[in-house]
Amino acid sequence: MIKKDENIILGISIGDMNGVGPEVILKTFEDQRMMEFCTPVVFGNAKLLSFIKKIINCNTNIHGIDSLDQIQKGKFNVLNIWKEGVNLDFGTLNDTVGQYAIKSFMAATQALKNNEIDALVTAPINKYNIQSDEFKFPGHTDYLNQELEGNALMFMVSDDIKIGLLTDHVPLQNVSQHLTPELIKQKIRTINQSLIQDFNVIKPRIALLGLNPHSGDNGIIGTEEQTFINNTVKELFDENIIVYGPYSADAFFGSEQHTNFNAVVACYHDQGLIPFKTLTFGTGVNYTAGLNKIRTSPDHGTAYDIAGKGIADFTSFKNAVYTALDIYKNKNEYLQSTANPLKVSNV
Repeated sequence: MIKKDENIILGISIGDMNGVGPEVILKTFEDQRMMEFCTPVVFGNAKLLSFIKKIINCNTNIHGIDSLDQIQKGKFNVLNIWKEGVNLDFGTLNDTVGQYAIKSFMAATQALKNNEIDALVTAPINKYNIQSDEFKFPGHTDYLNQELEGNALMFMVSDDIKIGLLTDHVPLQNVSQHLTPELIKQKIRTINQSLIQDFNVIKPRIALLGLNPHSGDNGIIGTEEQTFINNTVKELFDENIIVYGPYSADAFFGSEQHTNFNAVVACYHDQGLIPFKTLTFGTGVNYTAGLNKIRTSPDHGTAYDIAGKGIADFTSFKNAVYTALDIYKNKNEYLQSTANPLKVSNV
């Protein structure tokens, strides 16, 4: 249960420091009023962030700490998880910088597991320079799925549209092999539950997009819809999950059908991310639904082309912060209300 005077401890992984991650973090908390909503803790190095702050001409006040028990409310806390200097070259792909990005992320994840922070917001990383013997994952989501409880789902969210993915970082040629009735059921159940507990939607309405053009055109352009997708939707509906489809993806968003639903489920990455980013780019949020902990991130990458110039738009990162805080409150209220149902009196 959240008390009125409780200040949520928000962990932040620093991301690729040659990209815009540190800049959007610093800009978000340049407004001191943000500390009224949460206590931020960046996992990184205070001296390095002070250096970046001067480069981008930002006025965020940095409070360096060496352990999490030194966190101060009302401050922009930076936990020093390394002491050595790191050479930055904004806008370049660097393996060493990538390893520090993962060091930050793994430390923040451990703190999340240990309940030392309440939620996590991750700044963008580059998938090419993070790989090592210790970290062999295509990105944040896959690692979190291993480390936390539950089944992770990439859920792209904004006020006006929410899109969940059945498959995320899977090559297009392998998508149909990954799609099974069991996977579809698991992902749609996760989305339905997330809408209820994380976003306060009482009776979610969900739309599923077809895998093939025109949802297969009755088997002429693909058979997956007829073979198992149609029947899986019916079985989910019989579970009292209000899901419709599969809809032909090409006209679904142009005809604004998405406005009739609380969430849309896409079969693969670009089928969902292209319309989402077209409609919300720079303001949307990536939320990892389905886990026992909360993680959000902005909807953009490292943006090397503008890194170190002080011109990065921090709207999406700021929205990721707000989304994490809202979900934390909603989820706790939901868990409280469902954990202690009122007992029927015998009197």
